[in-house]
Amino acid sequence: MDTPTKPEPAAARTAVADTRPLQVLQQVFGYPAFRGAQQEIIEHVSAGGDALVLMPTGGGKSLCYQVPAIVRHRAGQGVAVVVSPLIALMHDQVGALHEAGVAAAYLNSSLEGDEARRIERELMSGQLVLLYAAPERILTPRFLAMMASLHERGLLSLFAIDEAHCVSQWGHDFREEYLGLSALHEQFPGVPRVALTATADSHTRADIVERLQLQEARLFVASFDRPNIRYTIVEKDEPKKQLLRFIRDEHDGDAGVVYCQSRRRVEETATWLQTEGINALPYHAGLDADVRRRHQDRFLREDGIVVVATIAFGMGIDKPDVRFVAHLDLPKNIEAYYQETGRAGRDGLPANAWMSYGLADVVNQRRMIDESEAEEDFKRLQRGKLDALLALCEAIDCRRVRLLSYFGQPSTPCGNCDNCVSSPETWDATEAARKALSGIYRFRQAGGQRYGAGHLIDVLRGKTTEKVTQHGHQSLSTFGIGADVSEAQWRLVLRQLIALGHVQAEGDYNTLALADSAREVLRGEVPVRLRVPAEPRGRGATGRGERPARGSAGKPPPLPLDAEATERFLRLKAWRAEVAREHNLPAYVVFHDATLAEMAREQPASMQALAAISGVGAKKLEAYGHEILRVLGGETGVISGPD
Repeated sequence: MDTPTKPEPAAARTAVADTRPLQVLQQVFGYPAFRGAQQEIIEHVSAGGDALVLMPTGGGKSLCYQVPAIVRHRAGQGVAVVVSPLIALMHDQVGALHEAGVAAAYLNSSLEGDEARRIERELMSGQLVLLYAAPERILTPRFLAMMASLHERGLLSLFAIDEAHCVSQWGHDFREEYLGLSALHEQFPGVPRVALTATADSHTRADIVERLQLQEARLFVASFDRPNIRYTIVEKDEPKKQLLRFIRDEHDGDAGVVYCQSRRRVEETATWLQTEGINALPYHAGLDADVRRRHQDRFLREDGIVVVATIAFGMGIDKPDVRFVAHLDLPKNIEAYYQETGRAGRDGLPANAWMSYGLADVVNQRRMIDESEAEEDFKRLQRGKLDALLALCEAIDCRRVRLLSYFGQPSTPCGNCDNCVSSPETWDATEAARKALSGIYRFRQAGGQRYGAGHLIDVLRGKTTEKVTQHGHQSLSTFGIGADVSEAQWRLVLRQLIALGHVQAEGDYNTLALADSAREVLRGEVPVRLRVPAEPRGRGATGRGERPARGSAGKPPPLPLDAEATERFLRLKAWRAEVAREHNLPAYVVFHDATLAEMAREQPASMQALAAISGVGAKKLEAYGHEILRVLGGETGVISGPD
């Protein structure tokens, strides 16, 4: 394990003595300029203001508290305390700050007693710039007493509450331990607070403000657009094979995350992908803690690993080169979808968000809402969120416009989602919807029983199955009235009717019943226009061993480089891997792929030219500059670097 804290070397402290935010950004982190709303947020927080920051994953949220923490520490205002929900996130962020020459540490259950006490001494002596801890630790009497002592001496500079949506009961990842964080405002008045999240609709946002007592805080809402991500949503048609084709066709050897709804599905999918030559690992809360930790560590530190996971995986994962996120099942709502897909392409390079969904997904999600023990107001809100997600899935226009509109951000067609790249064919499904509702009504008239979607479709298409003849449904007036509509189209119609609340799926067998609003559709007052289902692709066996598993160590970056620059990039990547192993860090903590690619493209020949590369700060230039120039010059050999 890395040493949890490293005071800044004297040379680094001298190089970054400036307390102006832009100079801190340039000299410590090596970035030439702020992006978007970063500058306004950082200047406001550095000056002691409270803030609620909504910024997409990969938008640079961490800099919005790290730069103010450094600025305020250099001004003699002490340590910034960062509320962080996961140990993995603390480890990565502290490791990255050490690489940049910033004195940072974490306090969590991974530390031995002596190590924890040493960090506490450094905290109380004012050496630390940032300290990361989980909310449950921060709220212990011992930790609150330490902060009270720092506060009395004017050495408590800032509270940063990361993943602030966890405090909201309306959010997709509510955590009860976050509720106690209002104590920070009550016990330490005057200490600025910044709460940060990547996803929060209006309900969640209001909850954050109320529960964290941020009524006087400035609200900063950055653009939710992630233009480097291509959104693709497909109807389920042997979804595992669809997923395999997607990975093989577009992301062979890339790092990615596949989300599934259940632990069993995670295990089955990971095992199946492994037999098909994909380097896949399962991750869910039911696995042994050591196995989960090992799989996460491999994902962070190795190239080309695909993690198949429940939503237990992902929060706090800073890995920038995740090239795809796939959903094999429908997530709960758009916030969850946006948060999870946002883990792709954090480096700003092209990435994909792929999802498959079907009628069973809609039925299961709606049933889970209906059968929960929540208050009716909460259920109503969750149904509305599910409807919004289904509208996104069924959309025939730009996915990104729909997605951004949900968060209150107007936009224009992106040209980079599946609907923009290839406009879907549509059809007027109003009459088909009326026939489907009539079929459900006739079942009830014929004997009072209810039936599932499969049986209804058989009757509508005029199929004389054993079940149809057993119940005499071939004599119904609705038998065969939908023979001209394909089974895939019927499933799409029923999915939409369920999503819109005109049809309810009830009981263990998902039998169908009419809702009150079905009358309007039956009367033809509500038009229904849907996309034409895609033709199913070949259903033959995929063939094991068609393509061997391989990592992405030998892959060029997902951006254009000529042959010579690509060779330099691969040399730099191999060098970085050695440095990462020596320092026991994920490779991206040393340098991002985008930084290596810029080095390879620009081929700087001097320390001054290397310092101009985005992502090369003063400490990293001092530590690695000569080695990088040697590697760029074509030399190889033993690397060196700071302890």
